[in-house]
Amino acid sequence: MIIDDDGDVLSMLEEVLVYSNFAVKGLQQANDIFKVIDNYKPDLILMDYILNGINGGELCHQVKTTSKTAHIPVVLISAYPKVLLSLGKYGSDAFIAKPFDINDLVSCIDDCLGMKA
Repeated sequence: MIIDDDGDVLSMLEEVLVYSNFAVKGLQQANDIFKVIDNYKPDLILMDYILNGINGGELCHQVKTTSKTAHIPVVLISAYPKVLLSLGKYGSDAFIAKPFDINDLVSCIDDCLGMKA
């Protein structure tokens, strides 16, 4: 599952991950995230740090501290890595700074899913 409020970034991420043989659910909003997680049952969540209406780091923290969803790897992405690193990773399993190399992103996701090449 990808959560990014920038439609262009979301479309690019969806395209790259589908091309890399991942099933993808893209969201531009984080409304009712737990309902979406319950319905979609993602293996991993790729989430932007800055989202409309909510801090992606706080949303990550909610996912990682809720017993029903804590097992799901969360990868935070941000164009503001210094801010994020100074505030902590919010329990995320990985962090990727924008702009990023697509191969590094896919490798990070594989690592988080335990599919190391």
